Amino acid sequence: MTTLTISTQDISTVTAVDVQQLAARLERDDYSNAFEGLNDWHLLRAIAFQRPELVEPYIHLLDLEAYDEA
Repeated sequence: MTTLTISTQDISTVTAVDVQQLAARLERDDYSNAFEGLNDWHLLRAIAFQRPELVEPYIHLLDLEAYDEA
């Protein structure tokens, strides 16, 4: 498995193909340990905050929904 390692400064260089590959790994959920999946999830989340247009097709993987906690 190839893991995408990107710092927050590098998120500006992430391509749609990079995000597609990241999302595909998360969809498969075939990691050797839970931390690999968690790292990918955090990376996708960071991309979503800085480059939301790239993550829009995969937003379901982040489970970001507004909650009414009244």
